[in-house]
Amino acid sequence: MGWRSGPARGDWACSWRSGPLVQTGAVIARISAFVGVFLVLGALSGVPASANPGVPPGALAFGGLQRTFVLHVPAGLEHPAGLVINLHGAGQTGGDQAALTNYNAVADQYGFVVAYPDGIDFSWADGRGASVPDWDGVDDVGFLATLIERLSNDHGIAPGRVFVTGMSAGAFMANRLACERADLVSAIAPVAGTLGVATACNPSRPVSVLLIYGTADPVVPYDGGPMVGRGGPSDIVSAPAMAERWRALDRCPGPPVETVSVGQGAAAKVHRFTAAGCADATEVEFVRIDGGGHTWPGGQFALPAAMVGPTSHAFDASQASGRFFASRAG
Repeated sequence: MGWRSGPARGDWACSWRSGPLVQTGAVIARISAFVGVFLVLGALSGVPASANPGVPPGALAFGGLQRTFVLHVPAGLEHPAGLVINLHGAGQTGGDQAALTNYNAVADQYGFVVAYPDGIDFSWADGRGASVPDWDGVDDVGFLATLIERLSNDHGIAPGRVFVTGMSAGAFMANRLACERADLVSAIAPVAGTLGVATACNPSRPVSVLLIYGTADPVVPYDGGPMVGRGGPSDIVSAPAMAERWRALDRCPGPPVETVSVGQGAAAKVHRFTAAGCADATEVEFVRIDGGGHTWPGGQFALPAAMVGPTSHAFDASQASGRFFASRAG
């Protein structure tokens, strides 16, 4: 996947469930495993740094910082169907996220402009208090809002056609952005990330949500609770609770409808819990992948499954989020 090891106080979202320190040997083994992971992460950061080779990254001055992003506009596109902001995980860059998700192809298919911003210190101020941007008071909500406004103006993106997806720390940031700037964001598709338990979520209007999670995620626990990254500890909302929170916020009627499909390979059983007919014609869909790891389903990963769990190819997060966004761009 190409995580970078980064400074010791950075935010690589590695989980460590808290508990009584009574089994010293097990604790030492887990610490040793984390050290090994960080060493491998630095060695495997070979994902291309640009979504468009030869095209320099875009730049935006905000909050006293020079922020960068990679932009893809489909060739010959005159009237974009929408704008997608695709947020990388901790330890990555926007270019890494483009390579991981192959989202340029999705943008070409559906007529989207897609931007891959770069976080400060390879992470985001997602509200958990476990990253350099959070500690340093970086206003990533403001940065992303400003980027959305600039790109919408530059490319003629109509209101109501801005969508956000992201992986891991990028998923936490996508949820936070929708919670705080629902006036700009119509739908989100977070993958393998929810919210910190202390992060408020009071959107100004309903937001459609496609939440994608694997039950065997060894990095950001599916059941929520304590986790520890290289930026420190945090407590997170579980994936089912995050889906329920969005259903409540969007005032969805009745329980969600479950459908199950079984594909090939690892993590092949996919449950989809769909709540339609929510306020302002929004929809909340929760995708649970049994046995899925801390990966982008259908994506390309450099890290071995022993570290992040299996990647499901029974579900394609890029295609699913593209369809989800396109259905709300009409």
